[in-house]
Amino acid sequence: MRSGVLIATLLACGWWAADAGAQSVERPRPEAWKDLVYGGRFMDRFLPMPVQGPLTSETWGADNVVPRYIENGLEDRQWSYWGGNALLEADGEYHLFVCRWREDSQRGHHEWPRSVVVHAVADRSTGPYKVKDTIGPGHNPEVFRLADGRYVIYVYRAYYISDSVNGPWERKEFQFNPRDRRIIEGLSNLSFAQREDGSYLMVCRGGGIWFSETGISPYCQVTDRRVYPPVEGNFEDPVVWRTSIQYHMIVNDWRGRIAYYLRSKDGIRWKVEPGEAYMPGIARYEDGTVVDWFKYERIKVLQDRHGRATQAHFAVIDVLKNDDKGSDNHSSKHICIPLTVGRLLTILDEERITADTETIRVKIAAEEGFNPHADVDLASLRFGASEEVNFGRGCRMARLETAGDDLIVTFDGAGNGLTDDNFAAKLLGRTSAGKLLFGYARLPAVNYLEPALSARMPKFVKNGDRYDIAVEVQNFGQVASEPTGFKIVHGKGGRDVAVADGKIPPLKPFEKTMVEVTCGDIFPAGAEYTLKVIIDPDARHPVTLEGRMTPVP
Repeated sequence: MRSGVLIATLLACGWWAADAGAQSVERPRPEAWKDLVYGGRFMDRFLPMPVQGPLTSETWGADNVVPRYIENGLEDRQWSYWGGNALLEADGEYHLFVCRWREDSQRGHHEWPRSVVVHAVADRSTGPYKVKDTIGPGHNPEVFRLADGRYVIYVYRAYYISDSVNGPWERKEFQFNPRDRRIIEGLSNLSFAQREDGSYLMVCRGGGIWFSETGISPYCQVTDRRVYPPVEGNFEDPVVWRTSIQYHMIVNDWRGRIAYYLRSKDGIRWKVEPGEAYMPGIARYEDGTVVDWFKYERIKVLQDRHGRATQAHFAVIDVLKNDDKGSDNHSSKHICIPLTVGRLLTILDEERITADTETIRVKIAAEEGFNPHADVDLASLRFGASEEVNFGRGCRMARLETAGDDLIVTFDGAGNGLTDDNFAAKLLGRTSAGKLLFGYARLPAVNYLEPALSARMPKFVKNGDRYDIAVEVQNFGQVASEPTGFKIVHGKGGRDVAVADGKIPPLKPFEKTMVEVTCGDIFPAGAEYTLKVIIDPDARHPVTLEGRMTPVP
């Protein structure tokens, strides 16, 4: 999309006006957050940034961000940088894709609709990154790699694709199918996570979940409401990633300057974790120097081969966006903050863990730079449901075993807190040096790859004294489904009235079918109804799609 067209689109959507008038507000925190222990919130994982280059005040920025070490991330006086993430490639270099615009632009920070994406490289994850080449126009970039090895850089309303991380790049557009669902707050600020089978999950700015079979084939929406925390907030900048254990998401309340952390087994149903994921005040250097960036936005994560987040990437600005004018002393940059990495854990028991489980055996794997026999403060360990260990509760250590370089800890099962709503257990404690130690483990007897059947709204056609009903159903899971029941109901007088029911045949991943059922002549001509399609209505988590429609007379 050309720059002028993009700006016109943003103005028409009201985005420019909303951002131009943005102010910060103070969001109240739940009282329970006061009882969180160290490591109970994601924000505790941020580590000091390494000291790189000289500490200098000879740079742009308000007093709250100088002096600083300017070699962290990417910055210079000519350009304002925003967003972006990096990949570690086989060449040993970190490849960062980030957008920028001229700092001396007349609109100042609000020149961002004319931003361009650039490719920068560094020989260490925190930089300094040096711009290597220009990709093309675009904003909010996120780079990811497809199962076939090609590279994709998402930008607002488009993407670039290449066989090589060094290009050349071809610009294309994604195709989106909302599948009779409201697109929540538009299709922008997208973030992507590759699933085990190479397909992709995507979350949009408004918190809708979408799936694509290849990562560039059409994205199909499967949720009809946002998955974000049920709290007041101006949400944007979601980032999603998958580890070998679970899916993770962080979403930012830009007006409240507070972000939230969520976890999921399947990327569809999400559990909100307590405490701030991040907020102003997290940027500090190893020598104690603190830089108080006014806002942190566009978080992305650098992942290791297990999918673990090892580093956070942020766009930061020193003042309110409105106060960043062209050719002034204010600007924005890209920063890199290391994260405490979760340990590799395996639960060795095979039976489902309940409140009556007597003991739980957990293997803590040794890794390069981590010796569980020497580096763990064993007395500090707590294990169980995150709802327990985040508040200092959970199971305590009962005994130890050695397994080569690995360590097996047997926990007393009392107080584990694990229920059918949990899909991962959490280990929380400290290292022998007093630093944060944590990790997640998959639970035994939990099915992590399940079908994900999703329906569209039914189509009604009058046929004499009955209605013929057709419902499109598709499987967005990574495994085939079994024959599954469904029903259609409509609301009347505050209760659900049965319309029809039937069976969905087995469906392979991403396969879809049209299921046909009938009902009597129960709909007066021209009347509008609230209808629900409920898949597997007797399950713990039935899948429901609700919408309003008028059956064809």
